[in-house]
Amino acid sequence: MTNQLPGAVGTVRSAASADAPSRTFEMRFTSTPRGARLARRLAAHRLDAWGVPYGTGPHEEIVVIVGELTANAVRHGHVGGRDFHLRMEVTTCPGTVRIEVTDTRGDRTPPGPAEVRAPGAEDGGGRGLLLVAGLAARWGWCPRCDGPGKTVWAEYLLPATG
Repeated sequence: MTNQLPGAVGTVRSAASADAPSRTFEMRFTSTPRGARLARRLAAHRLDAWGVPYGTGPHEEIVVIVGELTANAVRHGHVGGRDFHLRMEVTTCPGTVRIEVTDTRGDRTPPGPAEVRAPGAEDGGGRGLLLVAGLAARWGWCPRCDGPGKTVWAEYLLPATG
């Protein structure tokens, strides 16, 4: 089923209940810059709806993480005719936002967290995972379990409220 939003494919799945204090958003997007921008915008909107408001440090930092991971899925994980998948979950105990971006290209894998190096001063790219590493509590990647490709994930710790 094709969604009405250009760049989005499929349906939005969201879950939250008093019994299971987590919120989940997941959607497939076209593996294009437009799909990555839409994923970032929808993630920002969803965070605000979940109580991580626009204009706050946590909101902005999580959106940067989503933006970098989705842009990398388009740039380094693109396979013609294949989409990437974004999954974002907020748990309340402890307050953590987990972001997962899955693509279908298995032959290009990112370095592990301990292997990320700063690019040279004249390099035009290569800073995305450094941003993710600096903002997330932890991050990594794993092979995709249901076909070719990989999932790159990051976990962001929300500040305690009280």
